[in-house]
Amino acid sequence: MRDIHALLKQRHRLGPLEPRKGGLAFVTVPRENLRGLLLELRDTHGFTHLVLLTAVDWMEDGLFQLTYMLNNRGRDLTLGIRVMIDREEAQGDTIHDMWPTAATYQRELKEMFGIDFPGSPRLDEEFILEGWTDLPPYRRDFDSLAYSQQTYAERPGRVTHDPREYMKSKLYPDGV
Repeated sequence: MRDIHALLKQRHRLGPLEPRKGGLAFVTVPRENLRGLLLELRDTHGFTHLVLLTAVDWMEDGLFQLTYMLNNRGRDLTLGIRVMIDREEAQGDTIHDMWPTAATYQRELKEMFGIDFPGSPRLDEEFILEGWTDLPPYRRDFDSLAYSQQTYAERPGRVTHDPREYMKSKLYPDGV
């Protein structure tokens, strides 16, 4: 993986290579370098399989992290390409023309995080959350407790436990 990183670094703005176990590594790139890098990885370096596209909400930093996991099956290598985008104007670049399966990931990220991918097919059609009108539920500022209390009626006879106290009573029944 280090040899590929060294070659790519000559043509693209890349962060440091972050190796993990086995053939897994991560690298962070500026958004404007993403498409060229993905094309080179796919067409020149054998990373032909888009394993997944996912997001992390770094709410405190005002950013979303998009991670594109690519796999080179011939060399058993997996490279995670990280791109940081602004959380308030969350917009990524569509790659459905490079990997058609990316359209599904992009639809999910639009619905669950509110990240837009202009030009991606069927992006505004309901995907998982039919009729959803609230804040996207995977955003960290979505209050799942308030949503549940507003949406669902309390069931009579159901006891709710504070998780911390409940586990304490189970782990330490004698209070020690």
